[in-house]
Amino acid sequence: MALTDTWLKNQNGKLREETFTKADSNGLSIRISPKGKITFQLRYRHANKQARVDIGTYPLISLKDARIEADKLRAVLEKGRDPRIHKKLEKQKIINEITFKDLYMEFHEKYCIPNKKIAEQILRSFEIYVFPKVGNLPVDEISVHEWLDILEKQTKVTKAIAERLLVNTKQCLSWGMKRQLVKTNPLLMISAKNDLNIKKTAITRVLSKEELNAVWNAADRSRMAQKNVYFIWLCLFFGCRTGELRLAKKSDFDLERNVWTIPPENHKTGANGKSIVRPIIERIKPILLDAMALNASEYMFTNESDGAVMSQSSPIALPYNIIQYLRKNHNVNLEHFSMHDLRRTARTNFSELTKPYIAEIMLAHALPKIQGTYDYYDYMPEQKEAYELWWDRLVEIVDKESFDDCISHLSS
Repeated sequence: MALTDTWLKNQNGKLREETFTKADSNGLSIRISPKGKITFQLRYRHANKQARVDIGTYPLISLKDARIEADKLRAVLEKGRDPRIHKKLEKQKIINEITFKDLYMEFHEKYCIPNKKIAEQILRSFEIYVFPKVGNLPVDEISVHEWLDILEKQTKVTKAIAERLLVNTKQCLSWGMKRQLVKTNPLLMISAKNDLNIKKTAITRVLSKEELNAVWNAADRSRMAQKNVYFIWLCLFFGCRTGELRLAKKSDFDLERNVWTIPPENHKTGANGKSIVRPIIERIKPILLDAMALNASEYMFTNESDGAVMSQSSPIALPYNIIQYLRKNHNVNLEHFSMHDLRRTARTNFSELTKPYIAEIMLAHALPKIQGTYDYYDYMPEQKEAYELWWDRLVEIVDKESFDDCISHLSS
């Protein structure tokens, strides 16, 4: 007689003198221990030998599920494989399932660090917004619904972070698929624009003269570390990317030839193998010399904690610190700006001081295809002239004596 749920329920946990077995159908049976533990088994014949494999324990697995699993194992047997080996492999596969955090950390080390300039910032975003929620889950068990729950919530807070998480999660999962670490990429068809309603808009933040005065002098007057003050000033003056200055060694600044050389590995367009060269004007040398004297490292800017080269995340907080200082000490609610906005501000001013292609070279932007391919002149005299004019303008704008007037204007 076939097994029934009622009979199994009555026998579960019931003490008996010896082990008891009872057949169901199609090779499925149960074994009941003297202590009343019920185990489903599949009895079969493989390689001309009788064998059996445990399916699971009642009631953790129901009679219905046991019959379904028995059918699956018989299908394995039909293919000539031993169900016992199949079960062991499935169990080992579960044990070896890679978690999302493990996958991402491998992706970070092997792909992001060599290929992404802001790899550490991206990792930090995952440490804050993703790992606490799904980091310890097996990758293939995280559904698209769970991913969208994370992304949609973050979109309401910071769309830029949500888009960063989406782009890098998709890349990570595709990278894992190529290495057969994961089976699927549930985010493959998800679009930031269509599914998260994230529409890119051009950023147009350029600081006014009054804002430049406030930022320059607030940095100097606040309790900000002196190295950070110089970092802000130099980024604004050169119009450079923060990474170019953050990774700079003191030896990159040749104060005899008056040239700052940024090696290919330290700048965004370095894949072409070319260094960026910028002129150093005499009037910026005192700031460079003071910055060099602040530490004994080979690097221009270092962390205060360990003396290592300044971390990627350090420059991000500098504008916020200035904004907070102005708000608390001068009742000025300065509109948010980023370090990249200082670069945009410099470029906007360069347009009034020099020719457009010189301004682009000063920012180390790639020139149009033909010019970029055939023109290898560095335009150092033209750059120097423009930087001289830019310094003159900055001196006029950031005059310390006009700081209070600028503050009054900004607070009105």
